Amino acid sequence: RRNGMIGNIYSMGLALQALETSGEFYAPRKWDRAQAFSVVYSHDYQQPMAIAQVLPPLVGKSYLNTGSWGCAATNGMAPSQQLLLSPTPGTIGVPTWNQARGVDTWGCPPTAAITVQFSITNTLKNYFHYSTSVCVPDNSKLLRVMEVARDEKPDIFCFTIKETNLGPFVTSIHGLAGNETERTYWQFFSCWSPLQEGVGTYKPKNWEHIQAIFSTY
Repeated sequence: RRNGMIGNIYSMGLALQALETSGEFYAPRKWDRAQAFSVVYSHDYQQPMAIAQVLPPLVGKSYLNTGSWGCAATNGMAPSQQLLLSPTPGTIGVPTWNQARGVDTWGCPPTAAITVQFSITNTLKNYFHYSTSVCVPDNSKLLRVMEVARDEKPDIFCFTIKETNLGPFVTSIHGLAGNETERTYWQFFSCWSPLQEGVGTYKPKNWEHIQAIFSTY
C-alpha cells in the first residue's frame, strides 16, 4: 500500500525481521519481500540502532538467531582481520574534518548554503502558527535548521529534545510538549507529507518547506 514502506523507515528493520521469521503463519501465500527490501536498499541509514535492526533480515536472519551465532564469525581470524570489521574515523564512510584546510578528508570544500522554510503549528489548543526561513549549509540535517531558527528567534522557535537509540526526539516546541496521556506529539511534514526520518537524519532540500505540527496519535 505504501510502495514497500512498513510504518516508517525506523520500523522497517524489526518489521522485516518479524516477516522473515513468521512465514508459517501466512503460508501458503508467500510474502513478496521485493518492495520492502527496495525501500531499505535505497535509504542511507545512519543511526546505529536502525542499522543493527535492518542488517539481520538482509541476510535472512533475525535477532532470534543471534544466540546460536556466538563468536563463530570471528573464530580463527587474526586480530588484525577482526579490527577491519570496525570502521574508524577517516576510513570509508566515516569522514573527518580538516579545519586548517577547510575541507573534509575526501577533499570536498565546504558546501554551499540553502534556504529552508520552517513553520510550527498548533491547532489542538491555544492555537499558534509561526513561520520563518533560515539559511544553512547544504546537506544539513533538520535538527540544524531548527537550531538556526531557535538562535534567530528564541522566543518563538525554542525546542527541547530527548536522546533515544534512534536519535534525537523532539519533545517540545514553543514551550508546548507532547503528552503520553493525551497522546499528543510533534509530527514533522514536508509539504504535507509525513517525514519518514527523524530530525537527526533528515536533510532538507533547498527551499523545502518543513512543517512541525502538534498532532495526536
